[in-house]
Amino acid sequence: MGTYFSDIHQITQPLKAPVLTIGNFDGIHLGHQSLFQKVRERAKAVKGTPMVITFHPHPAQILRPGKSPKQIVSDDNKIDLIFQYGIAVVLSIPFTREFSLVSARSFIEDILVARIGIKEIVVGYDYTFGQKREGNIHLLKELGETLGFTVHIHPPVTIGNHLVSSTRVRELISSGAMEEAKLLLGRPFCLTGTIIPGKGIGRSLLGFPTANLNPNERMIPQRGVYVVRVESPQGFFYGVTNVGFNPTFADGKTISIETFIFDFKDNLYGKNIKVFFLKRLRGERTFSGPEALKAQINKDIDQAKIWVAQNGQV
Repeated sequence: MGTYFSDIHQITQPLKAPVLTIGNFDGIHLGHQSLFQKVRERAKAVKGTPMVITFHPHPAQILRPGKSPKQIVSDDNKIDLIFQYGIAVVLSIPFTREFSLVSARSFIEDILVARIGIKEIVVGYDYTFGQKREGNIHLLKELGETLGFTVHIHPPVTIGNHLVSSTRVRELISSGAMEEAKLLLGRPFCLTGTIIPGKGIGRSLLGFPTANLNPNERMIPQRGVYVVRVESPQGFFYGVTNVGFNPTFADGKTISIETFIFDFKDNLYGKNIKVFFLKRLRGERTFSGPEALKAQINKDIDQAKIWVAQNGQV
């Protein structure tokens, strides 16, 4: 674990030759990871500090409330992932209406230079920043020459014919294409959260006790049944997760994320877990009654176990 700052004012003196990148980094996909790798390489070259600056909440939640993109990773999980990819210092700036009015020039001069002591910056090819996105690569380079920091422009990352982007990741998750999403993320898509009491239908009527997740993330997969891997306080387990409205029994108004964990007997109520979505088995269906649903769940479990056996550890 590196050093985490949740506010600019917590940085009271310039860091040691910081090499940094800036962005929302929702998803921490391969494009973001490529930026982090370049930051690490440059920091090593100048014997400096690899650093990431990000924001909470996502700026769109403040500037376009109700129209902001669905969050792929929670704020806490995002910070953890950034550290996992070798970054030593993370600054997560609280994004407010007031902060959105800071000009691009002021952001560079007052925050990056005066407070942080920037040595080098790595940004994507289309990077913009500051009030009304007035800052761009040209301004960065211009001020870099004046104020003494180096600007590196990083190329986009593509897989096949698709640009690796948070937008593309959201499209894949929302369609249930978990294996394709994994290619862009470099890891399976994950929901994190706390296990809360459900209606008890899985245990009492069907004989399949399920863990009912209250997710931290806003990006929920397409409704259906998935092969999953669960990280719990007791370790890693495989299972099947149903994402949907439980149309056979429920009123269809509240979506739930319920996981039957293989070979697991412990109580998870109130515990935090991670659910990694590996493959979508089928869409959500309405069944004639408990026996028909129970028979299908058994088929889902058999199919999931076959998939796990064929694909090994994922």
